[in-house]
Amino acid sequence: MTSVNMENHHLKDQDSDSPDEEQGICGKLLILISVILIFLTFPVAIFMSVKIVQEYERAVIFRLGRILGGGSKGPGIFFIIPCTDTYVKVDLRTVSFDVPPQEILSKDSVTVAVDAVVYYRISNPTISVTNVEDANRSTKLLAATTLRNVLGTKNLSEILADRDTISSTMQSMLDEATDPWGVKVERVEIKDVRLPVQLQRAMAAEAEAGREARAKVIAAEGEQNASRALKEAANVIAESPVALQLRYLQTLSTIAAEKNSTIIFPLPIDMLNQGGPSGKSTTKM
Repeated sequence: MTSVNMENHHLKDQDSDSPDEEQGICGKLLILISVILIFLTFPVAIFMSVKIVQEYERAVIFRLGRILGGGSKGPGIFFIIPCTDTYVKVDLRTVSFDVPPQEILSKDSVTVAVDAVVYYRISNPTISVTNVEDANRSTKLLAATTLRNVLGTKNLSEILADRDTISSTMQSMLDEATDPWGVKVERVEIKDVRLPVQLQRAMAAEAEAGREARAKVIAAEGEQNASRALKEAANVIAESPVALQLRYLQTLSTIAAEKNSTIIFPLPIDMLNQGGPSGKSTTKM
């Protein structure tokens, strides 16, 4: 039997012992006196006996310190005995709160400040009143502790990139821990991760250096591809000597088309080849 089932079984035992016949002689006597006083002061006591809770609220009634059988009451009208009954109203609506920023040392020894938001609601009013003193405050403190514990096992890169996974892990851990309190954690979201200024500068410098390195690699690859293309073009031109002359004339026409003060002296291509047909230079140093 799980802990939650044991708690529910314990509450059922309390409820089964809570009717008037199980209150003892003193309890029966007090209840009887209270009922008689209600009848004697009926016009006034009716306003003290009738209570109303809203659609989103439930009332947990205690009679002589014990939970009244039948569980929580509401919504709508219910009756209590003013002298012997007390009740606690529980809000069933979803509540959200901000987890204060936590200074966390990540797995790779980086200090970061992380804050989150948690959404939860009361799923069992009776358990939330009897099993924990203040369910709302306890859930908030547990959320802050869970945030520190979960992020302490993550690297900085995981904290920055895997927010959805961290939120899901926190939600499941909180939901399991608060189940005995009658609290249902519906959603957890990481709001912000703040890094130290020095670390931000270091990460920016690292990213800039990485971009520059990639740019140099891309430029080198472009030069390599261009060299290969020029080599292929040179091989094509080498197959036909006339092609080089035509390329030379095309270059001259391109330069002459612009208005400039450049003086061009055409030079025959054959004069550049000092070594003759073999292509070897005859100039001696």
